[in-house]
Amino acid sequence: MRAEIAEQPEALRRTLAELLPLRGEIEALGRSTRHVLFIARGSSDNAAVYGQYLLQVHGGRLAALGAPSVATSYGAKADLSGVLAVAVSQSGKTEEIVETMRWAADCGARTVGVTNGADSPLANESDVALVTRAGSEVAVPATKTYSTQLAALAVLALGLGGGSLDPGDLQRVPDALDEILAAPQDSLEEITERLTAVQGMVVTGRGIALTTALETALKLKEACYLHAMGMSYADLLHGPIAILDPRTPVLLAAASEGPVLQGTIALAERARSAGSPVFGIGGKELAAATDLSLQVPDLPEWVAPMGLILPAQLLTERLARRLGSDPDVPRGLNKVTQTTG
Repeated sequence: MRAEIAEQPEALRRTLAELLPLRGEIEALGRSTRHVLFIARGSSDNAAVYGQYLLQVHGGRLAALGAPSVATSYGAKADLSGVLAVAVSQSGKTEEIVETMRWAADCGARTVGVTNGADSPLANESDVALVTRAGSEVAVPATKTYSTQLAALAVLALGLGGGSLDPGDLQRVPDALDEILAAPQDSLEEITERLTAVQGMVVTGRGIALTTALETALKLKEACYLHAMGMSYADLLHGPIAILDPRTPVLLAAASEGPVLQGTIALAERARSAGSPVFGIGGKELAAATDLSLQVPDLPEWVAPMGLILPAQLLTERLARRLGSDPDVPRGLNKVTQTTG
């Protein structure tokens, strides 16, 4: 897992070189569709949350997360004319996701497949395949396949009308990841140490950074066996905030700019007043409101999740080993998960 985390800058460079030239094909699909339906599970579903926000905030399109069981378990029929179904799967072989994409096409949707499997059913059967170039990923927890999915969805947003977005921002991301990997890791060590004795924690963010909170919580659950609750801080305020106390740390993720940053800082201050240890992943302004922070280089909000997730992955890998677990092979998990029924 640690080696594959370090491979992400090059994986992103390869992926962007491969996918940015496909914006014309994406734009052509966009002309025949209005809405976007994402089909995914697990880490891919967390990546789809990023795509959902990007397309609604910057692409002017209604975007939603699909429920594959509507197709696979209920066999329901829907009018999906004018819909672009975007199926996201690291392997491209998860039967539930492939079957749901086929269902969407039968219901009138156009399709995009986002996958690291160049010869997979997902890539072969979609109208446009956005094949990431992460290379082979051996560790069960997704790292470079997840970050390259984010890159693919950023390219999708550019092709579907993100006219206000600068492709140059994407080109800056690999260098930013190199900076994170080369930076001193004193805070990483201290946060790891402070999490070794906890049973549960809250991981939160909002808007475009929500993808990072959800994916970080998933990683902490699957590799560290920690009861990590990942959610929007808006949802946290609607009741679950009552669990915050000195035994329940809070990890907040936020870009160093954007309309949700001040709300994230306000939540950090509220969590500290409840006695919770408060940690952050973000820029200097968030760091000032937390006990300890994993800082990342400043990136525009729309590409920030590709930088925010890397420190979270490093934290997960280090904490798992500190707890005596093997993060490469978490118990009860396989690289490709098949869901039935």
